[in-house]
Amino acid sequence: MRTVATLFFLLAFTSTLGFYVPGVTPVEYETGDNVTIKVNSIKSTKTAIPFDYYSLMFCRPQVPEGQKIKPDVENFGEILWGDKIKPSRYKSQMRVDQTCVKMCTTYPKPKKGCKEGQKCEMEVRQLKKLKRRIDDEYRGHLILDNLPVSEVFIWEGGKYPFYYRPGFPLGIPANGTKPSLINNHLAFTIKYHQPEVVVGYRIVGFNVVPYSVVSSKIDQACNENNEDWRPEVYPPQTVIVSPPDMATKAISWSYSVKWEEDKQVAWRSRWDLYLASADSNNAQIHWFSIVNSLLIVLLLSGMVAVILLRSLHKDFNKYYDPDNEDEAQVEVGWKRVHGDVFRTPPYHVSLSIYIGTGGQLLGMAFVTLVFACLGFLSPANRGGLLTAMLLLFVMMGFISGYTTARLAKMFHAQHWSTILLASVWYPSQVFVVFIFLDIILWSQGAANAVPFTALFTLMGLWVFVSLPLEFVGAVVGYKMKLIDQPMTVIQVPRAIPPQPWFLHPALTTLVSGIVPFGCAFIESYFILSSLWLNRFYYVFGFLALVFFILIITCAEIAIVITYFQLCYEDWGWWWRSFFTAGSCGLHFFLYSIYYFITTLKITKFVSSLLYFGWMFIASYTIAVMCGTVGFLASLFFIRKIYGWLPAID
Repeated sequence: MRTVATLFFLLAFTSTLGFYVPGVTPVEYETGDNVTIKVNSIKSTKTAIPFDYYSLMFCRPQVPEGQKIKPDVENFGEILWGDKIKPSRYKSQMRVDQTCVKMCTTYPKPKKGCKEGQKCEMEVRQLKKLKRRIDDEYRGHLILDNLPVSEVFIWEGGKYPFYYRPGFPLGIPANGTKPSLINNHLAFTIKYHQPEVVVGYRIVGFNVVPYSVVSSKIDQACNENNEDWRPEVYPPQTVIVSPPDMATKAISWSYSVKWEEDKQVAWRSRWDLYLASADSNNAQIHWFSIVNSLLIVLLLSGMVAVILLRSLHKDFNKYYDPDNEDEAQVEVGWKRVHGDVFRTPPYHVSLSIYIGTGGQLLGMAFVTLVFACLGFLSPANRGGLLTAMLLLFVMMGFISGYTTARLAKMFHAQHWSTILLASVWYPSQVFVVFIFLDIILWSQGAANAVPFTALFTLMGLWVFVSLPLEFVGAVVGYKMKLIDQPMTVIQVPRAIPPQPWFLHPALTTLVSGIVPFGCAFIESYFILSSLWLNRFYYVFGFLALVFFILIITCAEIAIVITYFQLCYEDWGWWWRSFFTAGSCGLHFFLYSIYYFITTLKITKFVSSLLYFGWMFIASYTIAVMCGTVGFLASLFFIRKIYGWLPAID
């Protein structure tokens, strides 16, 4: 008990700390050194579809003719997340203020067929796309020294006097008779810190204030020597697409840079404001979730204790009490089905495959949480979490093969085809849905559409890493000793008597899933917010606590339902124990529908389809993991209680 308490304390403690991956070292700049500002994909919570920054008529960096601007891809997780980081035209030097710098002026492309030198009408398609992105509340994202640009807002009653919101709005959406406005001037404030023992300066903050400034004013007044530059007082730049003769003809782009020294924020704590600004860092809410979950666990533990210490103990005493020899021969409840309880279930091969896959997913989740709690998957490592989950799932193929082989041998279905099917069953199902969603993303030109080269890389990981590990685990599993059952299965199956209404499989499955989901629904809100509202999530210590509580709850609820099922002489517990705990995934999907209706502002059909597609994959994965826990807990429980009975012929 002391060890468990220590583990809980350490996990909770790590949830409040944000240290970084060893090897991620700070960069020191001297005065006048060039600092690189890069652009990232534009994103919106209204559509959930990221787009390439240069899909709009922004200023592009100069590249050789015929070449495209190549993204700086660091890992596969960045692709899935929709991060396309590319170079930009923004230039700055350490501690060198810039009053106003004009980057360029962009024009809508002329209509096709227009020859050089002719006066042609402009193509308004680019303007329509720009206006559509503004009206859909898209936000631009820039990166400097691995810090995302953010807007700063006053935070009344918060932990800090202000909070950050990553990115900046591309513009102000149209409202009634007012046209859309484009934020074509960015005022950057870059904060730096001078360490005591290091020569140079370190960047600790990257903030922005966007302005809409009419292009003619930028063309006339934007220069390094204009100290009277006041973008907040100039008229805004509109984006008009109709009528064609009144459409916007050109947009000029500019920026300014101001450097500020921050003596309070050191490099190691520069992410604190980003993390504190996210709702996921509200420790009080997380502790409330933990306490709520622990109360549920205590309630279930009390029920299990009553079953073990009262009901079962009373039944065993009848068997071992010599004064009640005649009464002990009268079998009632769960003892009456001793000859059927270990009968091979229908579709036992599928059950073995699901339990093997669940073991693989649980191993992936556990190791991922360990690395996350140790700080290896911080927000500074973009795409690191998704990449780690994919690689760990592949590496955990050994667990899937071993578990599947052990169960298949127990069910006397020892075939290599079972292992092959186990290696493709879950990945193929997820892959089909993933390809469907990826086709939709490609049709929309989304930034997170996975290219075919990346898909071939995934296939290679599965064929050359996961599949061999599955068979290695199966070889070990098949060589292990057969799992002997404590009771002999009779030849003729015992008829299952009519069951009471409250033990109907559909009812128990649906209701039982509420209990484990109740332990995790608060944390589910923060996870969904980080996925769909572009918020940072870094309280992995709390998440690890909830994960372990969820596992305990799934095990206990499965044991309770299985015991009551056997007491009413229903020996078909195999699949039912899996669905009892696995229905937690169903409740997660139902909660995602509620979250979609009450929190998100998604209105487009394509975006809704993408949302529910990804939520289906997540819910299905949760169902397999929780179902595996419930099945293994029930199997352990049944083997124990029937193993304690004396030999029954």
